[in-house]
Amino acid sequence: MTRPEISLEFFPPKNIEGTFRLWDSVQVLAPLAPRFVSVTYGAGGTTRDLTRDVVATIHKHSGLRTAAHLTCVDATKEETLQVARDFAKVGVTDIVALRGDPPKGSNGFVPHPEGFANSVELIEALAETGDFTIRVGAYPDVHPEAATAKADIDWLKRKLDAGASEALTQFFFEAETFFRFRDACAKAGIDQYITPGILPIENWKGARRFAEGCGTKIPQWVVDAFETAERDGRSDLLATAICTELCDELIQGGVDKLHFYTLNRPELTRDVCFALGVTPELKLENVA
Repeated sequence: MTRPEISLEFFPPKNIEGTFRLWDSVQVLAPLAPRFVSVTYGAGGTTRDLTRDVVATIHKHSGLRTAAHLTCVDATKEETLQVARDFAKVGVTDIVALRGDPPKGSNGFVPHPEGFANSVELIEALAETGDFTIRVGAYPDVHPEAATAKADIDWLKRKLDAGASEALTQFFFEAETFFRFRDACAKAGIDQYITPGILPIENWKGARRFAEGCGTKIPQWVVDAFETAERDGRSDLLATAICTELCDELIQGGVDKLHFYTLNRPELTRDVCFALGVTPELKLENVA
């Protein structure tokens, strides 16, 4: 099996306990030498300051290449670009540029009167500075707000053409979902790298809610398998097996980069990576 390159996503903590869990997650997974780690924004930009602080801390103290999520939600263009400049000041020049989720309880995304109308405008502004490596989101299963699959891919192409160098996909359950999407992107003239997003399922009920909320199709065999595994107390074993098999099929299909959504719970991601041959890299001074 070809050893894939990996990247990892974390989210900002909400309390002291969460802070320790986040740092433990970074410590557990850093030895796997990810090509970068990213830190998310909350819905409606609610964790903007936390994201900035967490990104700066991980970058400074872990030695990992760190990417910051940046959204258009509830901010002027100048406020958004100032956040990006603040990232650059601390040495963080990787941005995952997203429109962003609207605040909870709202009726959908409404641009700030003086803000970016969408992710393409944000990407164009970031690209004009010449200061950032820009990544964007992609949806193997059609985005809930997209009119059609073709419209979804056309929009992805606009984001990439605006200045992004790579797309990170939403998670999915079957490798064929990604392969169909990758082929459709190539047919549409997209030649930037499309990196599959992988969600190791630590909690089936939570993962199912997440999938239903973002339009990810759930095969019936996955539902049946987890219902049986939960009755038998074997959910972790099943999750590891399903995730490892998915990654293996992707690698066999030519994928050499994987992006893991860790949910700040590192153990399952670590176990899957070990199964794929992604193991801690020892420095020479640590080898007797």
